[in-house]
Amino acid sequence: MLRAQGKYEEAEVLYKRTQEILEKSLGREHPNIAIILNNRATMLWNQGNFGEAEPLYVRAIAVGEKTLGPEHPNLAAWLNNLAALLYKQGKYDEAEPLYKRTQDIWENSLGREHPNIAIVLNNRATLLRNQGKLGEAEPLYVRAIAIGEKALGLEHPNLAAWLNNRAVLLIKQEKYTEASPLLERALLIHTKNLGENHLDTVGVRNDLELVRKKV
Repeated sequence: MLRAQGKYEEAEVLYKRTQEILEKSLGREHPNIAIILNNRATMLWNQGNFGEAEPLYVRAIAVGEKTLGPEHPNLAAWLNNLAALLYKQGKYDEAEPLYKRTQDIWENSLGREHPNIAIVLNNRATLLRNQGKLGEAEPLYVRAIAIGEKALGLEHPNLAAWLNNRAVLLIKQEKYTEASPLLERALLIHTKNLGENHLDTVGVRNDLELVRKKV
């Protein structure tokens, strides 16, 4: 709760105390240790402390692999978090195999149509897009959107984000006619869920206006 309120220093004290109690009572390699390490790492990331967050994610993954096994969906979530942190730092070559492993674990444990698959597909596609691998990114966005429509519904905010991300890819390819309807859908979803003045809504609206001038 404190983390959600941005009270990071207060939250960190509680997280560290929780970790100390768990390590003394359950041992340093209990699955609950991995959970608290992941939570602490995410909070540090939110503060921009990437260097402090990374080793906590790494340890959470190591504990998870040993105690839960290499195919547990929780492990995939921690791998995805570390990949996202590396991506944020521009470490694309390190992030990509973690995203791929996340996808493999979730597909095997949750099924190929689970909404988590759409999340990691979008993450992988965005990484590939930023590397200039537009042809590899495109089918991942397409599949993420298809899963999102089926699993989350046609008006879910996550779907709007994935539509927008694919549109950005198409804009980079100068495929403005294809990008326009995706941005229109994303704008309608964001307007309904977030309101006309939300930053995400405004961003999509601005992109749509630029695209319409190109069509």
